[in-house]
Amino acid sequence: MIADTAATVLTDGQRKLSQTVREFADEVVAPAAYQYDTERRLPMEIIAQMGELGLFGLPFPREVGGQDQDYVSLCLAVEALARVDQSIAVTLEAGVGLGIMPIYRHGTPEQKERWLPDLVAGRALAAFGLTEAGAGSDAGATQTRARLERGAAGDEWVIDGTKQFITNSGTPITSVITITAVTGERVGSDGAVRPELSSILVPAGTPGLTVGEPYDKVGWHTSDTHPLTLDGVRVPASNLLGERGRGYANFLRVLDEGRIAFAALATGAAQGCLEEALRYAHERTVFGHPIGSNQHVAFTLARMQARVHAARLCWLDAALKLTHGKPFKAEASVAKLTAGEAAMANARDASQIFGGYGFLNANPVARHYRDSKILEVGEGTTEVQLMIIARDLGLAS
Repeated sequence: MIADTAATVLTDGQRKLSQTVREFADEVVAPAAYQYDTERRLPMEIIAQMGELGLFGLPFPREVGGQDQDYVSLCLAVEALARVDQSIAVTLEAGVGLGIMPIYRHGTPEQKERWLPDLVAGRALAAFGLTEAGAGSDAGATQTRARLERGAAGDEWVIDGTKQFITNSGTPITSVITITAVTGERVGSDGAVRPELSSILVPAGTPGLTVGEPYDKVGWHTSDTHPLTLDGVRVPASNLLGERGRGYANFLRVLDEGRIAFAALATGAAQGCLEEALRYAHERTVFGHPIGSNQHVAFTLARMQARVHAARLCWLDAALKLTHGKPFKAEASVAKLTAGEAAMANARDASQIFGGYGFLNANPVARHYRDSKILEVGEGTTEVQLMIIARDLGLAS
């Protein structure tokens, strides 16, 4: 358990939080996971209970309705949920890191007053519309455009473009989507002309904003993910989030933080696979002996435990650096790389230990096997993490 691994760094409150969310995951989320995975539907009643537990407000101060905790606490909650259901965990991770955090960090007092109370209470969800068909890792290739025009009630942003793979963008309680768009051009210090990327808040239901049909995904069936089309979307000029032209820099900070929570999610998935496989190794007998007495199975489980331990220490290190105001970009990439690979490897090994039962969707390890692949892609691919780490080592890439 996480309290055992991190006994020297977690506070009593953080250990209690981890245990509370773990119990919620076991008693509420896990029994419903297969049903909602099959139905491919985000269970709003479970999201509401997460809101009542204060999970969406964990890293935010009480003055905005939050729980006055820190990023480590958020990651603990994400990991505890991911043990039993990655879709529910990523709903929290994206809702906070991609949805709320940009508004909290860069919003005006008026924007915070409008959006934060419902978001930090879990009564509403927000999304972050960055990725496009040709602009994911290369956000500088963004094609969505926003221009200022005079409207009946004053200056308005008029937005045209498309977005892909946007989490929490089409739920019944989605209230706002932060859209990145090119708002002009700027000349850099080297004389090169580059697109000016800005962030703009688009309320759900705005005319011209179309939320496409949900994707038919390999995994994360319960997570809400849609493409978006913006066709002449008009919002007030005051919906600019942060400084004009700072959208690229602001989203980099969001992604760096998000990679730590993503690593915690992957660690939870790896932990869940370990727990299920260990239980089965004790229960399943072959030729009169539990399969766990077979050295190969025992060594496989030992490797799974080693991966979990390493992944957890990586995200804890990055999260603690973040909370103490120290540089953490490279550590976040190390954590995401290590934990993502641990989740995928543990899901494979757990499925193998279960044999034929590991190929049944009702089995949690089968769902983890499908779900875990995205952990090597989302929030920056494995290759992007390697590039960031290599640059930190002073190597060109």
